[in-house]
Amino acid sequence: MVGRERERELRSGWTGGGPALAGGAVCVCLALAGCSGSGQGASVQGAGGGDPVAVLHRAADRLVAAGSAKARTAMQMASGGTRVTIRGEGVYDFEERLGQLKVRLPQDPAGTSEHRPITELLAPGALFMKNRGAGVPDDKWVRVETDSLSDGNLVTGGATDPFAAAEVLRGTRTATFVGRTELAGTEVRHYRGTADLARAARGASAGNRKALAAAAQGFATAQVPFDAYLDDQGRIRKVRHRFSFANGQEDGTGIVDVASTTLLYDFGAAVRVRLPEDQDIYAGKIAAEPGERGVDGKN
Repeated sequence: MVGRERERELRSGWTGGGPALAGGAVCVCLALAGCSGSGQGASVQGAGGGDPVAVLHRAADRLVAAGSAKARTAMQMASGGTRVTIRGEGVYDFEERLGQLKVRLPQDPAGTSEHRPITELLAPGALFMKNRGAGVPDDKWVRVETDSLSDGNLVTGGATDPFAAAEVLRGTRTATFVGRTELAGTEVRHYRGTADLARAARGASAGNRKALAAAAQGFATAQVPFDAYLDDQGRIRKVRHRFSFANGQEDGTGIVDVASTTLLYDFGAAVRVRLPEDQDIYAGKIAAEPGERGVDGKN
């Protein structure tokens, strides 16, 4: 699929459905931390849409039925009294499992300069980043195999892959229906619960199975508290996960708490993602950022 352009023109009227990155040098988030069911078109019935656990297990499938969406992401990290937020915006094709995000990093701790936005391409089993810095030429991409990451790329890129975020809900063990509310003008059902990453991995698509299994082993706990907001078609409009992992970059101690939020809207939006050619992928040594170790490219 590398180098092949994927373009999906989907009608907007459709309804339905890092913690220790092999050296850590392409881990966006930890660099910053170191610095401080039914068919398409069917509605979910009832006030709560049925059994909450069953509804949440189906949420990822409803996104596939929807085809695509625009996405906004926010990842907040808290460690040692320091809190940073990384924001992203882009599009995602749930059928092809392809997405593109523009990730904006916060100011440097001194507040004197800003990082350039990082372009991220999301594909089954891979994350591509451009404008990564750390000695990578401006015209080159860094490629990371997501199943090699101890967080399964739920944290590493500074944004959780939207489909991976949905597939975490396949591991829902307990959930309650909180009530109906409104989100950006859309009526939604609010659910709160806990998912198990190991269980999510067993039920995930082939592209996310190994990555979620790695996260189940790499995080401080495989239990992931969440809040999910689904529309009447059972599609995720907003999901917020809370991850925790041991920060061993400096002294092997401490827990980093991460709150990752994904917003989905404009279902059926056109998605155009072109993955880089092999010659456009950086294969050299990546300079270490503070709190990181240098690694080779093409990880």
